[in-house]
Amino acid sequence: MDAVMPNKEFRKVSLEGNIKNGKWTVLYFYPMDFTFVCPTEITAISDRYDEFEDLDAEVIGVSTDTVHTHLAWINTDRNNNGLGGLNYPLAADTNHVVSEEYGVLIEEEGVALRGLFIINPEGELMYQVVFHNNIGRDVNETLRVLQALQTGGLCPANWKPGERTLVVG
Repeated sequence: MDAVMPNKEFRKVSLEGNIKNGKWTVLYFYPMDFTFVCPTEITAISDRYDEFEDLDAEVIGVSTDTVHTHLAWINTDRNNNGLGGLNYPLAADTNHVVSEEYGVLIEEEGVALRGLFIINPEGELMYQVVFHNNIGRDVNETLRVLQALQTGGLCPANWKPGERTLVVG
């Protein structure tokens, strides 16, 4: 997909590129730019992007808006409901293909649901969750799930990073 990169240049982003580089991918969809809930979670993820990097994960945010709208929103100060810069790319799914493939497209409205997908470096979908569009995601939970998946073990309910995984047998 076309995307606005952290340096504000337009480039392509792809799952294939992350797989080639041996990276985990945290792919999330949000309804649209210049709304109220979206900037809270987009900036929360950006503010903690170094933690995703430490876990060898690339983050890609996606909506059905254009890269030009993304750039205008990134260039808008946070105090004015903008993003004020980002540490990861925002991709434009203007033809709705990717949103539809991931099952998050609200076709009648032409917008995506608030979906989150974690994909391992082999391209296997390891985690997916879809939120109501009125509810923002919890960055702590996203990081916790990513870390749990990276253990390769069985993580019990309420597992926290650093805790033991379950031993079977």
